[in-house]
Amino acid sequence: MANLLLPSELWADVLAVRARRPLVHSITNLVVMNFNANVLLAMGASPVMAHAHEEVADMAAIAQALVLNIGTLEPYWITSMCQALDVATARGIPIVLDPVGAGATPYRNESIQALMRQAMPGVIRGNASEIMSVAGLAARTRGVDSSAAVAGALQAARELAARSGGVVCVSGPVDQVLDAGGRHASLANGHEWMTRITGVGCSATALVGAFCAVQPDAWRATVSAMAYLGVVGEVATQAVQAKGRGVGSLQMALLDQLQLLEEETFAQRLKLTVNPSCDEKGIA
Repeated sequence: MANLLLPSELWADVLAVRARRPLVHSITNLVVMNFNANVLLAMGASPVMAHAHEEVADMAAIAQALVLNIGTLEPYWITSMCQALDVATARGIPIVLDPVGAGATPYRNESIQALMRQAMPGVIRGNASEIMSVAGLAARTRGVDSSAAVAGALQAARELAARSGGVVCVSGPVDQVLDAGGRHASLANGHEWMTRITGVGCSATALVGAFCAVQPDAWRATVSAMAYLGVVGEVATQAVQAKGRGVGSLQMALLDQLQLLEEETFAQRLKLTVNPSCDEKGIA
C-alpha cells in the first residue's frame, strides 16, 4: 500500500524532535500549562507559553510551530491567538488547534469559528464530540469530555479535513488521523488511565506541534506524535500498576517514558493500521 508507514519512519520523527529541539509556541489553557511544558521538555522540544499582547507576535516570529488550545477561554486570549495566527501564517510554520470543549457553549463555538476564519490550522486535534461540533454536526460535550464515540465522528472528520485542507485527529480508545487527501491511520495504543490525568489530551496536541515542526508531512507528523504518546502511555501505566500505584504516579511515569522510551519497545508495541484512502477503495 502506497501509504504504509513503518515503525522506523515514525521513530525517525521521534529522533528528529530530540535532535532539533523545536521551539513550540503554545497559547494554551491555565489548567494544563505546566504539564504541557513538561511533556514538551521530556520529549526534547522547547516550550514557550506566551499570550501577552505585547509579545505574542514576537514569540510567534521565532517559533517553529504554533499550538492553540481554547480550554480556558476569555476575549484577551482569543485576541492573542489571532495575533499569533497572523504571524504564523505569514511565516508558514505549522499551526495546530485543540478545540477543547467545542459544542459545550455558544461562546466556545463562536471563538473556534473566529480563529478558523483568521487562519485555517494545518492540524485539528480533539475528541469525538469536539470534532463533530467543529465540523458543524450536532454534538454536545460534558464540559470538556466527549459524549460521542470515535467511530461516529469519522465522517465529520473527513468533512472537516476536506474543508480545512489539512489533518484532523480524533482522539479516543483508537485514535484516528485523517487528511484532506484521503489518508487515514488508526492507532490502538494507550491506556484508559491516561484519561484520568488532566492535560494528557492537551499535551498530545502540543506534541503534534513539535512533530510538525520537524516533519513537513503533517499527517505523518500527527501519526508519529500520537503513536509515540500512545506507546508511552501503555509502558508507563504498566510500570505504575506493577508497583501497586495509581494515576498520581502515572503523571510522573509518563514524563519519564517520554524521555526514555527506546525504539525496540516502540516498534514491538505499536498498533498502527493505515486504512485505504477513498481513492484506493474506489469511493468518490
